[in-house]
Order: sequence, then structure tokens, then C-alpha cells
Amino acid sequence: MSQLNIKQKQQFMRNQPLSSLNRKARLASMSEQTFDLLIVGGGITGAGIALDAASRGLRVALVELQDFAAGTSSRSTKLVHGGLRYLKQFEIGVVAEVGKERAIVYENGPHVTTPEWMLLPFYKGGTFGPLMTSVGLRVYDFLAGVKKQERRKMFNVQETLNKEPLLKREGLLGSGYYVEYRTDDARLTIEVMKKAAENGAMAVNYAGVESFLYDGGMIAGALVRDSISGEAYEIRASRVVNATGPWVDELREMDRSKEGKTLRLTKGVHLVFDQSRFPLRQAIYYDTPDGRMVFAIPRDGKTYFGTTDTDYKGDIAHPTLTEADRTYLLKAANFIFPSVKLEATDVESSWAGLRPLIQQEGKDPSEVSRRDELFISPSGLLSVAGGKLTGYRKMAETVVNRVGELMAADGKRITVPSDTKHMPISGGDVGGSRQFERYVKERVEEGRSTGLSKEEAGRLARRYGSNTPKLYELATLSQSFAKEHGLPLALAAELIYAIEEEGAIKPEDFWIRRTGRLYFNIDSVRQDQSGVFSAMAELLDWSDHQKLLYQEEMNRCMQMAVSPTS
Repeated sequence: MSQLNIKQKQQFMRNQPLSSLNRKARLASMSEQTFDLLIVGGGITGAGIALDAASRGLRVALVELQDFAAGTSSRSTKLVHGGLRYLKQFEIGVVAEVGKERAIVYENGPHVTTPEWMLLPFYKGGTFGPLMTSVGLRVYDFLAGVKKQERRKMFNVQETLNKEPLLKREGLLGSGYYVEYRTDDARLTIEVMKKAAENGAMAVNYAGVESFLYDGGMIAGALVRDSISGEAYEIRASRVVNATGPWVDELREMDRSKEGKTLRLTKGVHLVFDQSRFPLRQAIYYDTPDGRMVFAIPRDGKTYFGTTDTDYKGDIAHPTLTEADRTYLLKAANFIFPSVKLEATDVESSWAGLRPLIQQEGKDPSEVSRRDELFISPSGLLSVAGGKLTGYRKMAETVVNRVGELMAADGKRITVPSDTKHMPISGGDVGGSRQFERYVKERVEEGRSTGLSKEEAGRLARRYGSNTPKLYELATLSQSFAKEHGLPLALAAELIYAIEEEGAIKPEDFWIRRTGRLYFNIDSVRQDQSGVFSAMAELLDWSDHQKLLYQEEMNRCMQMAVSPTS
């Protein structure tokens, strides 16, 4: 047991707006005031709305049933992409809007989003041919406002194989080459949430809505249950937004307003392989024999592959990889990369997520539009449905503008226009994307002075951006603490930061949504799981019951990542 005393503990935990240590006091404070806006849902949609609203002067509260980003917002393909597939479906407006949003998301947070050149091979008898690919990518560049240096290129067969030798050679005609943007979806959500909190929003995870509050038949807040303490709080607000993703219809039912358009949930699964087994050089986007489009993307010594797109009727909180999902994806991977000969035993980790799409009768899951819509019930509940990770900022601006219109009818106006287009998210104050590499280089020497290796200092700088100095400070403060818990210094600093500034409550919060290691470095989870567990138990004063519960939950997460259900 560490000899961390109260003074040292207070030195670590500086009462930040998303600190896990002050969440109970935060809930109590939220129950003592009336907000302009209560947002239900702590994924990227809710976080984006909170930031837009708080930065425009509204008093904002946000509650999330699980952890921030625990649903769809940590289970995507981890791309901020322009929607090339939607061009195929002639959704020109979607392509134009989200295509332009990619560059904004990147510029405001280059530490969580980075350009990724994508290779689109075309084969004899396939969906795409040379002419369609060339014209389609040119139209895509135009609609999405792509930078000159990132506009599409066309490759012949040999140039294509030079880019990625693992590709199937039989029938290959060439490829298109264009830019998408790779992101850490969970960290993007967390950074947006932190920025909203910096602007005054009060946000709490593990606090679910049990019922809505009404005044004269109009929605006036919610009764919220803290799943950590079991206590209930009434949080009142002039307007309430339902941004719960796959749970949108459940809250509409709670409001007795589920009518008209409803959600259609589809499941997407991704598999992760070590690069030693699947040595992909180049990100690939291609069509499978059944006409679906899938991605294969190298990342941090791994290759991840997906996704499926199947209707889903199961447990919304815990979608899982099934044997059928794994078999389908392995078959799709071996079809385009035949020399690799991937097997089930090669799968190192996986994740499954749900897409909350708007029901469209007669369409296959992959054909359903990803457009977002806003529903307003007779009681005044605003529900956001559909949408994409890429378009979160614009969607949030639209929602807050609509809230402003409703508030104006009550005599209160939002006088400040949205400025999130030009607002760096938390960690994004690095001088813009062009200065990011320079920023990282400058920070590395600073990090080495704290006892970190050059590699660890650089990794932290790339992950945390302009928040990196806080991590370096924690590394300096926590050296003895790290040793006592048997943790690498950088990991100890990340853990303390996750608790102090990012609302981490449970081990799964840290391993999945704050670091992504369960997916992309599962061996490190196995190695340091006990040290992280003991450190969190000490810092957060877990009871024996909590220790048992959180260990069981973490074991389940590990099992779900590696073992399919039947």
C-alpha cells in the first residue's frame, strides 16, 4: 500500500471541473440551481452541444448514464471521414458538409486527429472501376473542399502494389489515393467535454435519468440517479436535449413522445491484429464480394479491420462480437489480402458498436442514411437522432440554434453566435496543425527532464497536445507513487490525470476510453492491470464492494474483447 498522505493526494487532485473526486459535490450543486439547458448523453453529440451552448453563454448541465464516450463514441471506425460511400448513394449534401468538417475537426485538435492517406483499389468485376473511381474522387475533392496537396491521385497496378504489397493481385486494375482523417474517437469526445467544462458546463458521468420533471405539462428537468453512490438528484433546466445515441427512443418513450420516425440500430464490429501477423503498410478502403465497404488501417503497431453492418436487437449497453461477425470479417480480410491467411487465433482484440440510424423501410443496413435529425416533442424535449462522428460540431451548432429559437419565444435570447469552428478543443492549443510537429519536438526535451524516456515523452505530447505539461508535472510528482504500485512512470501520470481532469471512475474507463489500450495494446493491460487497480482503489477510496464490482466489470471487458459470443 502506498504511503500517499492527504497533502500529497490534494497535490495530485486539484479540483478540476471534471475531477472524479468532486463529482458528488458537483451533482449536489447541479441539483441546487436551474440551468438553461440539460443535456442527457455524454457521447460526442452531447459533448459537442455542451461546448457550443456553454461557449455562447448558456448555463449547461450534462449527465451520462455510463462513462463519457462509453457508447458509440468509443466504438466507431475511428475515422473523421468525408463519407465517400455516401457519394455512391448520391447523398451529395452529406458528402459536402462532413467533408468540410473533417478539416475543422483536425485543425481544432491535431493531437487526436491526423491525416491518413487511403488507398481504394479497384478490381475487374468490382463495384468501382478506373473511370468511376477517378471521377468519384474528383467530385469528392470538390464537394469536400479538399486542400490542393491532399487531392486524389490515381495509380496503376504496379504503383498500387508498391503502396501495399499484401493486396490481391488477381484482377487488380489500379487504385485511387485520397486523404481521410484518423482519430481517437473516445479521446476526441473527452477533449470536447473538457473544453465544454472549461467554458462552464457542469458534466457528470455514471448519472442516469430515471424520469423527467414537468411543469404544466412542459419538460423542466430530470430525476438523475448517481450509479456510484445510489443517490438521486433533481436537475432542473429550461430546455432538455436527448442526445443519448442508441438510447434516444428509450428516452422518447419515457417522455411518452415516441411517434413518427424511430431509430434503427445497426452493429459494427472491428478486429485488431498485431502487425507481426498482419503487416499492413497502407490504409485500405475496398468493397467486399457482397458489396459492403470495409477499412483496413495500420495504427501503433497493430492493424484493425472492419466493419460489419447488421441490424441489432440486443443489449444496447453491451453489443458484442459474435462468431458470425468474426467469421465474416476474417473472410473479407482474406479475400483482399490472400497471402496473410488470417485465422481466428490471430485476433488480438476487438470492439462492437451501435449506429443509431433513422429507420428507413426497405433498405439494407448499409444503405440507411447517416443524416441527423432533430425531433421536438409536445412537452418540449429535443431529441437528436442519426448523424456521424465527423459532423458532431455542425450538428451541435444546429441544435443550439434551435434551442435559441425556443428560448426566444420565452423572452430570452442567445446573443452570441457559435464560434466552435475556430475554437481549439482541450489540448488543441498547439498553434494549429502546421505547428503540431514543432510543438511535440519542443515538449519532448521538457518531458525527458522529468524522468521520462524520449519515446514516452513524445507519446504523451502527441496524445495530450497542449495539456502535456500537466502530464509532465504529474510524472515529476508521482515517481514514488508509481514505484509503489509497480507502474511505469508515464502510465502513472496518465492515470492520475485521467482521474483528476477526465472523470475516470473505473479501470475500464482508463483502459478503454482514456488510453485505448484494451484495443491497441492489450498486453500492456494484462501487464499493468493490477497496479492500475490498486492505484485507483487508493486514490478513489474504493470500498470492498466497489473493488469486487469493478474487477468483475474489467474482467468482462477483457473477455468481450477477445472472445466472441455464440
